Amino acid sequence: MKAVVMNRKGGPDAIAYVEWPDPVMGPGDVLVEVAVAGVNFMDVGVRQGMAWTAMPDPKILGVEGAGRVLAVGEAVDGIRIGQRVAWVYAPGSYADRLVIPATSLVLVPDAIDDRTAASVMMQGLTASHFATDFYPVQQGDIALVHAAAGGVGLLLTQIIKLRGGYVIGRVSSADKVAVAKDAGADHVIVDTEGRFAGEAVRLSGGEGVHVVYDGSGPKTFQGSLEALRRSGTFCWYGPVLGGPGPLDIMSLPRSIKIGYATFFDHIHTPQLLRSRAARLFDWIIEGKLRIRIGGEYPLAAAAKAHADMESRATTGKLLLIP
Repeated sequence: MKAVVMNRKGGPDAIAYVEWPDPVMGPGDVLVEVAVAGVNFMDVGVRQGMAWTAMPDPKILGVEGAGRVLAVGEAVDGIRIGQRVAWVYAPGSYADRLVIPATSLVLVPDAIDDRTAASVMMQGLTASHFATDFYPVQQGDIALVHAAAGGVGLLLTQIIKLRGGYVIGRVSSADKVAVAKDAGADHVIVDTEGRFAGEAVRLSGGEGVHVVYDGSGPKTFQGSLEALRRSGTFCWYGPVLGGPGPLDIMSLPRSIKIGYATFFDHIHTPQLLRSRAARLFDWIIEGKLRIRIGGEYPLAAAAKAHADMESRATTGKLLLIP
């Protein structure tokens, strides 16, 4: 089969499109033909040597996708050959074929196409966790969403609006404003220097926002603290850009609450994975959640997809098509 592997840690030139041995199933596994693989910042972090360090190189990148079941291993219930499925964490997804535990698969409704299914798994479940579990947005809450034109930001904005919240988005360039507003952002701040806090406080009536969702790295951390109102909540995520460094908990202002949100806490059982994914699919079918695909690339062009993602010039979800 064909696959995209990283031969060493480094830039996009560290990955290659190669022939690779077909995967082998064991009990409880399913063999899937990959129709679409999702590109995530997590993949960039792996390529840069920030994760999967115990796994020797070369190794196949990617964790997310959608496709069709080719074969089913022993002791698998509820999955049949020919069914369409999607997944959110299966190392080796940048490939023609993939072996994955049956418990990590969700069935894809006929009304959802493969590209949409692959686009909503990692980023959709992440956004769902942020706005319904980590900080359950209530009617009238004001949220500051960083990278509001990115894959997570666009979905997060829509889910916040579904729950009756008010969204102040931050984007890195003026050409992303319309994209963020189209997703439902009530106001959009253009900022690249970390100087957004004053405007966020002004737009929230001088009190500050109820919650900040910040995956933009250390550069925005202090501004996010300053944008919060008393007893506000700071949702920090995204390890690829690094953390803010050591924190003195007694220096935190205004009785704020701060935490690191991990989407696996949203789907820590197969039942939760399937119910949360089904809710996302329902919202899409009902027209309540729209998926923006920002770019499609042949699997062989994965290095280009990585370079484009790192450039911060893209919006929405990037996909690889085997």
